[in-house]
Amino acid sequence: MTLPRSLKWIAGILLAPVALAVLFIAVFGWNWLRAPIERMTTERTGRVLAINGDLTVKLGWPSPHIRAAAVSFANPPWAKEKQMVTADAVDVTIHLPQLLTRNIVLPEVRLEHPVVFLEQAGDGRRNWLLDLDQQDEEARIRIDRLTLDQGRLGYDDVGQKTSIRAELSTSSSQADAAGVSFSAQGQYQGMRLKGSGKGGPVLGLRDEATPYPLQTEFSVGHTAVKAAGTITSLLKFSAVDMRLAIRGDSLAQLFPLLGIAFPETRAYATEGHLLHQTNSWRYDKFSGRIGGSDIAGSLQVDTGGKRPAMKADLVSKVLDIADLGPLIGARPGSVQAAKQAAPAPVPTAAPTPVLARVLPNIPFNTDRWNSVDAEVTLKAKTFRHAKELPLEDLVTHLSLRDSVLKLDPLDFGVAGGQLNAVISLDGRSEPIQAQARIKARKILLGQLFPSSALGKASIGQLNGDFDLRGTGSSVRQMLASSAGKVDLVVAGGKVSKMMMEKAGLHLWEILELSVTGDRLVTLRCAVAGFDVKQGNMQANALIFDTEVTTIAGTGSIDLGEEKLNLTLNQKTKYTSPVALRSPIYLRGSFAKPAVSVDKGRVAVRALGAVALGLVNPLLTLIPLIDAGPGKDSDCGELVREARALPRAPNKNP
Repeated sequence: MTLPRSLKWIAGILLAPVALAVLFIAVFGWNWLRAPIERMTTERTGRVLAINGDLTVKLGWPSPHIRAAAVSFANPPWAKEKQMVTADAVDVTIHLPQLLTRNIVLPEVRLEHPVVFLEQAGDGRRNWLLDLDQQDEEARIRIDRLTLDQGRLGYDDVGQKTSIRAELSTSSSQADAAGVSFSAQGQYQGMRLKGSGKGGPVLGLRDEATPYPLQTEFSVGHTAVKAAGTITSLLKFSAVDMRLAIRGDSLAQLFPLLGIAFPETRAYATEGHLLHQTNSWRYDKFSGRIGGSDIAGSLQVDTGGKRPAMKADLVSKVLDIADLGPLIGARPGSVQAAKQAAPAPVPTAAPTPVLARVLPNIPFNTDRWNSVDAEVTLKAKTFRHAKELPLEDLVTHLSLRDSVLKLDPLDFGVAGGQLNAVISLDGRSEPIQAQARIKARKILLGQLFPSSALGKASIGQLNGDFDLRGTGSSVRQMLASSAGKVDLVVAGGKVSKMMMEKAGLHLWEILELSVTGDRLVTLRCAVAGFDVKQGNMQANALIFDTEVTTIAGTGSIDLGEEKLNLTLNQKTKYTSPVALRSPIYLRGSFAKPAVSVDKGRVAVRALGAVALGLVNPLLTLIPLIDAGPGKDSDCGELVREARALPRAPNKNP
């Protein structure tokens, strides 16, 4: 069957343009398209596209293939570099259905010996956006998979103080698997950056199906990172599965990298499994060290809410006490140094003022508290370097929500007892509003002060309550403005008789015990109560009652100036043939406390003894005899009497 003559003419007319186009391309090639493409690009972007080599096209649906040699694309006038892209050759496939909807989508791009510079101006303009003002996020070329053959990349962001230069090389030797090796250096957010690594030959920029293999080591400032695994979609990070090792001087230095506030710490190093899906990032089964402490656990961050939400479960087998310093605003090692400070011996002259401070005074950086909501649990079994302050079994839960940080609970095992605290810091206002409630229960005196005379020969349990509120940007400022109450009680127990005789300045008994040896005497009660206003702890009850001596104290403790101003008066319960009887003054600073006596009163008693001795040697001891009340005192009555004493601070002797 033959077609009618009319249909043959119609088919010939329709196919003639196609045949002529095919003939034209066969004779002249595709280079005639260079000028229209260059002209259209300049009209749309205001920037010059130059194709100085041959242009070839392989037709196909839905993605024809185009190759152009000696290509360059200019930067906008405001950019530092003249050209955004130059390459010996560019191979691309174009998604025609997307192009018909005026979207430029390139499933495959290959650049040979490219030099690419990306830049963001201080006003937000980005040179990779192709509208005339470089601000329309939709005016960009979307590339799914990119292959770079021996190239250089640059990125500048003036506003973020970032400038990075990278070099890439492609390996296809038998010794090395085909892929891209790269090195980079420069600065990121003002910090020095240096790194290197290798990955697969094709960069999966938007490929949601094929994980991209990557190994890299880089450092930013004082933070070093080593990672190996896969990333799906290098631009979106749709999924991540990598082994990650990270180390640095402080966890707080991760803020520029992650945008999440971590506390100040000592130097750290961790290694674990980093996983990412949808809005969840998880650092799973990691382990490492922070300062002298081991640390392990899992950490998860969800990014789908108003701000990142972090949840962590952490465990430490041995926690170094010195590592707690930076967490409370103290300098590394200062907690240990302050803990080891011992009272000065009885001086022979008035104590010299000491300027050193003990209370932490590094401000908390509340500006970063609204960067994350956090729920963190930490458990530690034992503490290193805790002989002077025996701690164990730490259990705490940290909650940070809307810039309000709470530690509830903050529980320690202390000297056979428990310390239970609830601490709240409200960072929504300036200065920080702070509140602390602390309960001490069944703490053993002998274990609490193991290196002091009180602890070496003491039996008894300490109980106490602290309820303080204050404002400030650091712990020192909070305590300097604090108000509330502090109460400590020891009911029953045993203490060193030698220590009590020394407190009573009973020379005869001290000499006797030095010969016969020390022994324990009954501790009937010990009470310390303070009212706190504007950082001044005024003693309302300060009693230490034993079967040998009763000590009653008055005075104050200035938390702002870190100064002690306490006076202890003794009343012996048994006649002592040789006693100097003088108030004991506890003065000085927290860093260097000083104990002294009223030398004038001691001198008067000594001179009296000498004068009577001139009359009759047996009369020498009369001024030194301490008759005492001769009976035990009622502890409740002692407390009432102490609270009735004048509250004015005693002057320095």
